[in-house]
Amino acid sequence: MDTIFALATAQGKAGVAVIRVSGPDAPEIGEFLTRRTLPARGMIFSKLKDRDGQILDEALVLSFTAPDSFTGENIVEFQIHGSVAVADAVLDAIRATERARLADPGEFTRRALDNGKLDLTQVEGLADLIDAETEAQRKQAQVILSGGLGKIADGWRSDLIRAASLIEVTIDFADEDVPVDVTPEVTALLQNVLTGLKTQVEGVGIAERIRTGFEVAIVGAPNVGKSTLLNALAGRNAAITSEYAGTTRDVIEVRMDLAGLPVTLLDTAGIRATDDHVEGIGIKLAQERAEAADLRVFLAEPDDVLDVPMKEGDLRLLPKADQREDAAGAVSGKTGAGIDELVLHISSTLKNRSAHAGIATRARHRDAMQTALESLHQAVTMLENGSEFYDLAAEDMRSAIRALELLVGRIDVENLLDEIFSSFCLGK
Repeated sequence: MDTIFALATAQGKAGVAVIRVSGPDAPEIGEFLTRRTLPARGMIFSKLKDRDGQILDEALVLSFTAPDSFTGENIVEFQIHGSVAVADAVLDAIRATERARLADPGEFTRRALDNGKLDLTQVEGLADLIDAETEAQRKQAQVILSGGLGKIADGWRSDLIRAASLIEVTIDFADEDVPVDVTPEVTALLQNVLTGLKTQVEGVGIAERIRTGFEVAIVGAPNVGKSTLLNALAGRNAAITSEYAGTTRDVIEVRMDLAGLPVTLLDTAGIRATDDHVEGIGIKLAQERAEAADLRVFLAEPDDVLDVPMKEGDLRLLPKADQREDAAGAVSGKTGAGIDELVLHISSTLKNRSAHAGIATRARHRDAMQTALESLHQAVTMLENGSEFYDLAAEDMRSAIRALELLVGRIDVENLLDEIFSSFCLGK
């Protein structure tokens, strides 16, 4: 492979910048810039010089010899002072050696995948870790990056390989006496995998919400204080407020961290009958977003009929607690009355739901596991139909194995890779 290089830290001024070089010529490039022999695995502190001998910077230089590196190749990293001018000068000096090219987005991580240092789920976990905004997202990404889903999938795959091999032995000796009935062991292996797959498939929805964020919609009639409440929760004027009904005509979104969970609050248009075409579009959108949200907070009087059905976990509160003699069960964005209780309710409800999250976090994971589930259900049916159907059962097991290999990226994933790696930054 070509030797590649890139700035691995963010563009702009910082205390330290890191430039990464990976590939067969990485050690030679490191030794050229330092004019010193680099250790096979270790670090030195050295001046960096261009080909004319001009000092570029002083740097901590780390070297890793293949295959003991992130990419599985020779790697040299230069930790330099984080000025734009210094970084550009060092990048130019590396380019001037004509022994390396600028890396494509995600190319370092793609090489780690190609060289068996990461499986595809770990690559996705790394992308999620880079994008993590909350503690729950960080923990979730770390589990995937550490190989949690890959290890589970490998365990399922091993069980299925064992089950398929037992059935195939029975097929091979169909005309002879087989000393042991393998059906109980095969059935137990399949049931174990089926149970694990069902648990993970059921937990994907919640896990994906932790990764992408929960949505909480504030719903109610016009001018009940929805936008004021949103602003109070956000701690800023995210939505326009006025005494005139129909001010909010679009869905206003505010991203927040609630108890470590990523939550997007939705301020929706006040729901009412209207002849205003534009407001009507906003109301229709408000109803759709509210129904699709993970949680709804209704601001309504006791005798109001809700235009959006309440679901488990939803909260109905009285609006404008600041204008009531009895503020029990009411909330006010103006005075903050009831807001602490509201936040606690939202946080505890979403935390309880998060407890049922699986390790798998993406629709791609769910689809692969669902395919494996369907194949295994077919395999169980074939086993129950008798030994003349064992060859079909074995083929169904192999189909399930292929689905799990697709899950971790061992087969048929080339069409996914460009999309996945395009989301990575240049030096990753």
